Amino acid sequence: MENINGKVVAITGASSGMGKAIAIGLAKNGAKVVLGARRTENLLQLVEEIKSTGGEAACTTIDVKNRADLDLLVQTAVDHYGKLDVMVNNAGISQLGRIDDLDLEDWEEMIDINLKGVLYGMAAAIRIFKKQKEGHIINIISTAGLKITPMMGVYAGTKNAVRTVSEAFRQESDGNIRISGISPGFVKTDFAENIKNKEMKTAIQQGMEEIAISPAAIANAVIYVVSQPKDVEIGELILRPSRQN
Repeated sequence: MENINGKVVAITGASSGMGKAIAIGLAKNGAKVVLGARRTENLLQLVEEIKSTGGEAACTTIDVKNRADLDLLVQTAVDHYGKLDVMVNNAGISQLGRIDDLDLEDWEEMIDINLKGVLYGMAAAIRIFKKQKEGHIINIISTAGLKITPMMGVYAGTKNAVRTVSEAFRQESDGNIRISGISPGFVKTDFAENIKNKEMKTAIQQGMEEIAISPAAIANAVIYVVSQPKDVEIGELILRPSRQN
């Protein structure tokens, strides 16, 4: 893990779930983590938790729907640690339902967070990476974009859009800026809490109880990706419970 030690990593959606696990895992391996999320109190608690075990961490309150907030996150990394090595675009939400239910507000929120939020994070990091002539973007995607199912159309659409953008950027890049996608399946998080459709919320929660894997599994995947030498780029990793269809 010598390739991780000393790296500066910014993480969105870092206050809970996968983002929190990613932050803790990277910090344990010597990374300096810069955490962004909307829940300030949770961020501050996580920073103290990481520092109490000898890690290095800083945080700033952000909403990925606001482009300036992503600029603030990466600038916080530069201000605290003098550089940014890795940007992890982890923040995401899901609202599940039939397309002909016409929940336009939910569609817009998913597009704003899952797609535009990732694009804003990429843009903020790329500006820094171009100056440094190196950097690494990691986008947390989803297996929902790999297997299209009813009730997940717009959510899966946002995730597939991120997958498309990531691959396009990989082909456009000269290799100085690497990009990787990690697609989790069912993971034990509070992901389902905000789902409005009661039937789908119950089904997702039941699936999590029965087969979901730990957020630590996703953190381990990020650690693996970040630990690669500069001449190795992991395109996409897919992690799902062994029992998930």
